Amino acid sequence: MPGSVSILVGKKPVMNYLVACLTLFHSGVKEVNVKARGRAISKAVGVVGVLRRRFLPDIKISSINIGTEQVQSKNRPTSVNVNTIEIALIR
Repeated sequence: MPGSVSILVGKKPVMNYLVACLTLFHSGVKEVNVKARGRAISKAVGVVGVLRRRFLPDIKISSINIGTEQVQSKNRPTSVNVNTIEIALIR
């Protein structure tokens, strides 16, 4: 099993991402990166908070990276700036 795996948070319910994180940690993965863009950032923070508070209190946050990506808009010829977050969890 690889040392680090990424979970991309999007439109699905929070419980889906919690189950994915729990499955990865219980299968032996040492590091999980929770990534999100735009409106999903608050959901990613919620996933990490619930995971640490209720399910795996021994999980530590090793790093939090925030940034901005330029994404090509479907409706406009210009690009749009979208905020991003990546939270690295280690066990």
